[in-house]
Amino acid sequence: MDLATRMERFRDSDLYVVITEAFCGGRPGLEVLEACLEAGVRVVQFREKDLDDSERYQQGLAFRARTREADALLIVDDRLDLALAVGADGVHLGRLDLPIEAARRIAPTLVIGASTHNLGEALVAQDAGASYINIGPIFPTRTKAVPTGAVAPEMIEVIAPFLRVPFTCMGGITADNVHEVLQRGARHVAVVTAVTAAPDIRAAAATLRTAIQDARSTPDSAAGSV
Repeated sequence: MDLATRMERFRDSDLYVVITEAFCGGRPGLEVLEACLEAGVRVVQFREKDLDDSERYQQGLAFRARTREADALLIVDDRLDLALAVGADGVHLGRLDLPIEAARRIAPTLVIGASTHNLGEALVAQDAGASYINIGPIFPTRTKAVPTGAVAPEMIEVIAPFLRVPFTCMGGITADNVHEVLQRGARHVAVVTAVTAAPDIRAAAATLRTAIQDARSTPDSAAGSV
């Protein structure tokens, strides 16, 4: 699949679920993945930082097989080598990972996401060739520590007008506060525990997907159109 096709699918998606087995409520990551796919989630990130490479590779292959069957995009966190090895659709890079320019040279057809916390970081990542920008953490979160702390929903309005690529928002977003990011223009919402730790994964994902889709159908929703 080429990059244009992958990005078309990315733009058509709504909820982006990051799966780390430690945050799956005692359930296997593949079980959580299955429930997400059944709920219609079409972008999933495989994020397992604490496994050895062999185990991470085997799990990545299993995620790839199932997401391919469901026609969903698979993004691998941090590791471009793993993304290429398992045949993933993309990689998500943080500030301490391989530079975006290098990743783009190595993998021109992959979706490359970038974590950013302010306008300056977002513009640098965009100019470097990122396929999408993640803004966050929006709210305090237990799943990832960053030096900036929570950036607040208002950061979306600071960054979004300057972006030519799609953006996701992540960090502490739940069904109770998702409206705070949607009303500021977010149309691709990334979550971890709001879905993966929920007692009913399908219902949790469906609730968030409906909220995003409702926001997209609102006439004055142009702010999140990229």
